[in-house]
Amino acid sequence: MTLDDVRRLIADDFAAVDRAIQDELKSEVALIDQMGHYIVAGGGKRLRPMVVLLAARACGYPSKAKRGAPGGSQDHVRLAAVVEFIHTATLLHDDVVDGSSRRRGRDTANTLWGNSASVLTGDFLYSRAFQMMVRPGSMRVMEIMADATNTIAEGEVLQLLNCHDPAVDEANYLEVIRRKTATLFAAGTRLGAVIAGAEPAREQALAEYGQLLGTAFQLIDDVLDYEADPAETGKDLGDDLAEGKPTLPLIRAMQVGSAEQRALVAQAIVDGDRGALDAVLAVVRSTDALAHTHAAAQRAAASARVALEVLPQSDERRALEALTHLAVERRA
Repeated sequence: MTLDDVRRLIADDFAAVDRAIQDELKSEVALIDQMGHYIVAGGGKRLRPMVVLLAARACGYPSKAKRGAPGGSQDHVRLAAVVEFIHTATLLHDDVVDGSSRRRGRDTANTLWGNSASVLTGDFLYSRAFQMMVRPGSMRVMEIMADATNTIAEGEVLQLLNCHDPAVDEANYLEVIRRKTATLFAAGTRLGAVIAGAEPAREQALAEYGQLLGTAFQLIDDVLDYEADPAETGKDLGDDLAEGKPTLPLIRAMQVGSAEQRALVAQAIVDGDRGALDAVLAVVRSTDALAHTHAAAQRAAASARVALEVLPQSDERRALEALTHLAVERRA
């Protein structure tokens, strides 16, 4: 399956999510309305709401929803939109913290409207997401998303503490990924199982799938920061280095490189020096650090596919499997 095949499979649900996002972005405060629509119009793959929809359908939603469980006919759409709102809020905050000027080939919101407006609009999106997640009337849904947003916030702070620190090791970095990126994927797939009334084993397996898919996705982001075409990604090469982020390619390069190579990469991380990008790239390539990172992403993707074995065969399960391949094969 290609990504377009996956989208066609859930086309009606996906269109409903887009409508829900547009409806819920409305605000009497004109600036929020303007910024919100600008951000959403920026596109993106929408993988996070996609996995909510696919997980729910793979578990038989809505026909198998248990009596008394959340499972109104549009709960999957609403919760997919919630997940996208939370993701968008984190992007707004990330761009302010990182001082980013470009995302998906366009000016970031903080570049156009300033840091204060971006942070506050991110707060609006968070709070609107919580308004939306109350509507299914499920404490379980609230618990999942409250835990997820708290973990994401911890991941953001942990990443901030790691910036400009060349002593960060692989285990520490993978913990950042678990909290900051993979947690929202896991929450989305778990939500799909919950609203479908899936048994605990399937709910847990789908959460594990989401965690592993998110890990693979982020690791490939780390690779692309050092080898992608900026015209495809909409980001400048070496953005992570410029922000002093010790991602896995740099951690691996320092782990296996010579003393001179380790010193060069470490200093570039401390300085956040994009000017050292060519020299750092030479070290990353000579140590096969990108291949190491790509292999780690492939292992996570393979484990994600194993987690899906608790599900019956269906088009939706095959789509979830396809996303694990697409996550590691993408070039943007």
